Amino acid sequence: MIDPRRLRILRAVADHRTVTAAAAALYLTPSAVSQQLAALEQETGHALLTRSGRGVRLTAAGEILLAHAHEVLAQLERAEAELAAYAGGSAGEVTVAAFATGIAEVLAPAIARLALEHPGIRLRVRDAEGDQSLPLLLDGEADVALAVEYRGAPGADDGRLSVLPLYAEPFDAVLPSGHPLADLPAVSLADLSDSDWVGQYPGNPCHDVTLLACELAGFQPRFVHSSDDFRAVTALVGAGAGVALVPRSALRGMDLKEVQVRPVAPAGGPAATRRVFAATRRGAESHPLIAPVLAALVRESERLPEH
Repeated sequence: MIDPRRLRILRAVADHRTVTAAAAALYLTPSAVSQQLAALEQETGHALLTRSGRGVRLTAAGEILLAHAHEVLAQLERAEAELAAYAGGSAGEVTVAAFATGIAEVLAPAIARLALEHPGIRLRVRDAEGDQSLPLLLDGEADVALAVEYRGAPGADDGRLSVLPLYAEPFDAVLPSGHPLADLPAVSLADLSDSDWVGQYPGNPCHDVTLLACELAGFQPRFVHSSDDFRAVTALVGAGAGVALVPRSALRGMDLKEVQVRPVAPAGGPAATRRVFAATRRGAESHPLIAPVLAALVRESERLPEH
């Protein structure tokens, strides 16, 4: 009989690619993780991992077992949800990992709504960049992730997650006030190909959106300055340090006296867009504490201004 607790360990190793990182995520020692994996291999009668450089990777048998692990762990999440519903689980804490503008746009209003409609649910918020909330969710450190699509992100068919689209918003071009294109009603990215750029660090989903939009316009942006803080990015643009693409919602409430904000003209390809979604571990979306949080996020997303 396969111990489902060991399946959780196998999935953590598959996610993190090293025993040490998986152990840290699970709050176990590396030796304990190795012992549990060895026991799992004995239970299954197959080698499940093999060395790969400084890390490990799953064998073919390990990949087969991992696919079943996703289903087993999702079913356990559903069982917990049904038991909580049976017990009338209307009170408790839900941890949400979310990026800063997502907190401002939908999570904070959702907290206010939940305080009125579900006073027994307490939300605990963890500020996490758009590419960091999903690992927190999968490691069990968050119950809901408010995240954005990015290259390398788990897809909608990922067996570990249940994904709920919330909203999409365009990126606007932010230019210094004296920029030659600042008086145009819309800016073509191709016309900014020779400019210095201010952007987010690689790995940040907004960096990926900017890079892809510029690639579709036929050039590689020359990033000179980097910051994950949109206020800092806008301040650098205002100082004449370069140009930038910034999600529209991130510009609300900013002091924009030193910059000009312009929509990006269509360039024959997909627009620069940030797509925001909520995610839970698969099977947990019906939990009586989590389902109202997801519903509140959807309703607050529907109330956002048209982008």
